[in-house]
Amino acid sequence: MKPADTNLVRGLPLFAGVEDAHFAALIRAGYLQRFPPGVVLAHAGERPHFLHVLVEGQVEFFSASHDRETTLSLLSPPAAFIVADVILDELYLKSARTLRSAVVVLIPAEACRDVFNQDPAFARSVVAELAIRYRGLVKDLKNQRLRTGLERLANWILAYDAQVGRPGHFRLPIEKRVLASLLGMRPENLSRSFAELAELGVKLEGATLRITDMGKLMAFAKPDPLIDDGQT
Repeated sequence: MKPADTNLVRGLPLFAGVEDAHFAALIRAGYLQRFPPGVVLAHAGERPHFLHVLVEGQVEFFSASHDRETTLSLLSPPAAFIVADVILDELYLKSARTLRSAVVVLIPAEACRDVFNQDPAFARSVVAELAIRYRGLVKDLKNQRLRTGLERLANWILAYDAQVGRPGHFRLPIEKRVLASLLGMRPENLSRSFAELAELGVKLEGATLRITDMGKLMAFAKPDPLIDDGQT
């Protein structure tokens, strides 16, 4: 593995406090691999063999049952996944696939469990990681239960605009079908919702979105920091 990749993994909060010898053991057991879009990295119902560390690209977590499929969340680098299943040595509850070309460091799950049992700093970091994911899950649940589809879309637009520096315009970062699934909507409902938001200061042309009346959109969306603020 290249030193730059090793340093990137070392800089993740999950590994930052790990003793040098333990981190060396993890990296020595791991390897870096590049994946094209659409590759399933983790299959729900299978036991994890690796801890995945996303270095480049984007990963979609999804679940399927019978003929239905839904997007649960998206992950951008640098970040590790799916930590809970690796540490517990339990079956994956969700699947993961690359949305874009991705670079992933794969660390054998058994090596992660060995270091978890030996390194208190790593164990604390794992607990902190799980706590963050838990809080994110609660926010997602509140977003789904307390808001209509139109309100979820409006708040997603505001949140993503803030994420990219509040320019008031951006290209959709994901396909519309993925966005619809992420927001718990059907693609046709997403299209209707974008049309409705035109009256609230949102203009969508192709994949380019422009906020023409921020005040009107904010007044409708009523963003809640306990749902929408990634820092809470």
